[in-house]
Amino acid sequence: MRKFNKTIIQTIFLVVFIMAGIFNVSYGQTKTGPKTITRNIMQDRKGNIWIASWEGIFRYDGTSFTNITTKVSPARFFSVLEDRKGNLWFGSIGSGVYYYDGKSFQNFTTRDGLLNNDVGSIYEDKKGNIWFGVFGGASRYDGKSFRNYIINGDAMNEDRTGKTFPERPPYEVTAIIEDKTGKFWFATRGNTFVYDGKTFSVFTHENKPFKNVRSIIEDKKGNIWLGGSDGLWRYDGSTFANFTQKFVGYIIEDKKGNIWTSSERDHSQALAVPRYDGKFLPNQAWVLSRYDQKSLPDQGPTVTEITYNPMFFGILEANDGSIWFGSVNGVYRYDGKTIKDFKGEEGQK
Repeated sequence: MRKFNKTIIQTIFLVVFIMAGIFNVSYGQTKTGPKTITRNIMQDRKGNIWIASWEGIFRYDGTSFTNITTKVSPARFFSVLEDRKGNLWFGSIGSGVYYYDGKSFQNFTTRDGLLNNDVGSIYEDKKGNIWFGVFGGASRYDGKSFRNYIINGDAMNEDRTGKTFPERPPYEVTAIIEDKTGKFWFATRGNTFVYDGKTFSVFTHENKPFKNVRSIIEDKKGNIWLGGSDGLWRYDGSTFANFTQKFVGYIIEDKKGNIWTSSERDHSQALAVPRYDGKFLPNQAWVLSRYDQKSLPDQGPTVTEITYNPMFFGILEANDGSIWFGSVNGVYRYDGKTIKDFKGEEGQK
């Protein structure tokens, strides 16, 4: 009878942990990284590289890769963040966000107050709040509960009704940053918004709103960079500069002040450099570019095209100065001379 009662208690605890979204997992290591779409990359305080991909979340310790989420969720992952406490957040498409403390996972979804379960971007503000860019708007998590901000056509406002979107609504917050003045910038597939803590304002240039912006960063000098369907723009607080009109997906600034982008190429150029991979001949429609910081005060900067691919995504400068970037076919590392993939072959480009 005691054994029977013990079994019941163990079962109850297991059910409770599953319902709470808290669970421990074990996983194996491999020499290869993801081989399909890789959306975002970051490096933690211990030097590990974390990769958000359609195959899961991978951790690279400098020697081998570990798929952290393989036994947790079959979801595609788009975003990854390490918070100030060293905990990790993984944004998925369809399954909400996963919190990982190094031992166990906790899953947050619309059931917990998250606005939508398609999490494309994650950001931590100066106060330690975690922001999630999702379809329909954004969610802010203070460690206890969510506060949601909803896109309504050309406007964005805080929602105080507890509304969530189990299904995918129009528009998506693709990037969030807090600038040096404390204002928040929200890039969306519709308008771009600036939030002062009270009011959302549409960000415009010559009375035209910036639309379909995919990436926003603030550089060391306080300039705001925006990348999207209207190209690459820099805003210094009063004036604008445009550096390309080609679609820009991601932007980073490296330690030297160079700006790196993943962007589309001219159609004629894309067709000019196909590469046969043994199966098919893809168009190299996207380029990884570096804008030299010494020439950035001008609108005609020195631009170096590093490599080409059918499509590039997130970019990271690692502690050693190497540049990591995601693509439709895995993750790559550029050391300043050669480009290495992690698909299991030893070939370098």
